[in-house]
Amino acid sequence: MEYVSAVPVPQPRAEAAAAPDSAGSRRSLAAGLLLGAAGATVVLLASGQTWAGGKAAIGGGTLALNADGQDVTGLPAALAIVGLAALVAVFAVRGAGRLAVSGLLALSGLGAALSAYLGASDSAALDEKAAQATGDSSATIEALSHTAWPYVTAVGGLLILLAGLLALRFGSRWPTMSGRYERDGTPRPRKTPRAAPDPDRPEDLWKALDRGEDPTREA
Repeated sequence: MEYVSAVPVPQPRAEAAAAPDSAGSRRSLAAGLLLGAAGATVVLLASGQTWAGGKAAIGGGTLALNADGQDVTGLPAALAIVGLAALVAVFAVRGAGRLAVSGLLALSGLGAALSAYLGASDSAALDEKAAQATGDSSATIEALSHTAWPYVTAVGGLLILLAGLLALRFGSRWPTMSGRYERDGTPRPRKTPRAAPDPDRPEDLWKALDRGEDPTREA
């Protein structure tokens, strides 16, 4: 006579399939953090470098003038800070909130890249400096030249954009920073009150004294 076992047979394929998914989530998480932090750092550093230079005619000679990224446009640095805040906030929210913050992260990177790229050929900041230096509001900069720093800033913005795209694609699988500290709603077990030591048992009195309790106090 044959017997059929009711014990479920483990499914190794399902367990094996879960492992690559977990590994993929960790890789996307690490990549998102690295890209976002690196991109924001690049934008903040590169936007403080000299983007353009030129000469302004003053008196009988010329005056060399330079403009850094903050003079040309402060938008990339501001959006990099927003991107950093969004990168941290991704781990503090979940569901629709995480999706919205991930979108903000991506848009911050896109805005930083575009504003840096458009500022690469801008001469308004140097013209303003020329007008202040010469006292002539119609003065303009001459021998205008640009550096590669605006494009480096744009690359940093693209890194932030990639971090946002990763968060949009894989963020639902990433852990939540606040989840460790949230209560699950289950009631905590109550502590059972200790029984008062029996005065007729010396060992109970000694144990109570070791715990710092007063064995003569009534419960």
